[in-house]
Amino acid sequence: MTAGAVRPGPPSQRVGFLVGGVQKSGTTALFDYLSELPDLELPAVKEAHFFDDEDKVDWAAPDYARYHALFGDPARLWGEATPIYLYWPNALERIRAYNPAMKLIFIFRDPVERAWSHWKMEFARGKETAPFAWSIREGRARMAGTAPYPGFHRVFSYVERGFYGRQLAHALDLFPREQMLLLGSGMLRRDPGATIDRICAFLGIAMPTGPITPRISRPAAEIDYPATLSEDDVIFLQRLFDDELQRFHSLTNHSIALD
Repeated sequence: MTAGAVRPGPPSQRVGFLVGGVQKSGTTALFDYLSELPDLELPAVKEAHFFDDEDKVDWAAPDYARYHALFGDPARLWGEATPIYLYWPNALERIRAYNPAMKLIFIFRDPVERAWSHWKMEFARGKETAPFAWSIREGRARMAGTAPYPGFHRVFSYVERGFYGRQLAHALDLFPREQMLLLGSGMLRRDPGATIDRICAFLGIAMPTGPITPRISRPAAEIDYPATLSEDDVIFLQRLFDDELQRFHSLTNHSIALD
């Protein structure tokens, strides 16, 4: 397909692809890259947060009009990027009910670095006030009684969002492997052109004709925290993530570098 060519949309003109995870792995830069491709239409603002919406959508009889209002060009393939979809309960089930042929792009990062970056972001926003060391240990108890899903939290899930093995296994229970593209954040950072080419091939659209200018995701605001992780925190998290990473690498045939 040539760039700009008329492309039939998904059945009933539905969203055809999602960048569904993981948070703090370069999804903002990836959203910006994809927004520049002429065959794709993405919303003006990243993170539609439709399939994780517990307040405005009646999931017994969902109305997709508000979601579709984010798009307007039927000649292009519609897609969006909301990283919480891989992690949030029922989001993938809702996506499958909406479009069983949905193509899913998941980009992964070392879970220890991801947790640290996540905490820095929330601390900068003022949503987190506790130290990182406490937040990944005793602070996990804050999630126990949260509604509507005890054990899941949008802010304090520094550790839990790094349980890639169980999250990917769940996705594979719902969608065929050929509908997923699994990427590493390090490759996107080092060679964005090759990564975008892979995505274009996966989505069946024209590849860019010119060079891809590297982008850097917007960093968290400058705040008063140590420049690096402590060795104790790194070791603690590595032990927590060990079983999950073994499962993840088994599911991906060790094809994803988490650097």
